[in-house]
Amino acid sequence: MNTKPWRLIFMGTPQFAVPSLEALLAAGEEVAAVVTQPDKPRGRGRKVSPSPVKELALAWNLPVLQPRSLKDPDFVAALRADEPELMVVVAYGRILTPEILALPPVGVLNVHASLLPCYRGPAPINWALIRGDKETGVTIQWLKYEVDTGEIFLQERLPILEEDNAGTLGEKLSARGAVLLVQALEMLRRGEAVREVQDEAQVTYAPLLIPEMRRINWKLLASEVANWIRGLDPRPGAYTLSQGKVLRVFGARRQQELDILAAPGTALRLLPQGLEIACGRGSITVQELQLAGHKRLAAAEFLRGNPLINQVLG
Repeated sequence: MNTKPWRLIFMGTPQFAVPSLEALLAAGEEVAAVVTQPDKPRGRGRKVSPSPVKELALAWNLPVLQPRSLKDPDFVAALRADEPELMVVVAYGRILTPEILALPPVGVLNVHASLLPCYRGPAPINWALIRGDKETGVTIQWLKYEVDTGEIFLQERLPILEEDNAGTLGEKLSARGAVLLVQALEMLRRGEAVREVQDEAQVTYAPLLIPEMRRINWKLLASEVANWIRGLDPRPGAYTLSQGKVLRVFGARRQQELDILAAPGTALRLLPQGLEIACGRGSITVQELQLAGHKRLAAAEFLRGNPLINQVLG
């Protein structure tokens, strides 16, 4: 049995990828280099900052590559010079070229936040919540040029709880993906390279969330509205309009599915669970609200300075 650490290149960008890199380092794998997206403006101040993955890589004194183009000959040459046995990709944010995919002799492994072939695409966590799924999971797959089509190595199922949102579910899947990734590398050391072909009949997609999708359609059923808000909470955040101003809402729960004698979007009353708002059928509660340019506040505190009751949001 091979007991040597894998010499690998890690490619990832957001916080979701950090636990996987941490797990590889803790397991003693030889990370020859880390590839991440270029620094960009982040946060409310829009200060140019490194990605979470770059911050971790610098803390470990790992070489960092931030190509603006994956076809840059100098970048490809740098990858080749590192002589990786395999590469690991976790939410890097770009499609790898065939040339890069062919570099490591063992292959390229990817951590994907769904039970492939369900939810191929860039937003699997969001869409699992939006569509009201009760279960999701994480997949370790062999990367191919066609997005999320590669053979499955390992999978683990995870229940979606009623209180989950995109943030909490992402944290859970990120942590489990890191554990599963280390397990996959141990299996590879033992010569156990599983390659299960995806069932094309079961394919569903998780397309990129565009800005127009963030505005809440209050005419939907209460369960649908709640799921939509949960799927965008905390980022990019669902919003509605209050007297022409953008109002973001968080912590949505279905309150009831009964018919309500109020226009969809009407702010009905303050409950212990939050602000109750009418939907096409039934109502939801939201725990927190935030006007553009202002702090995010609990519903009771928000209503003290912003009298919304009986106002129709849109």
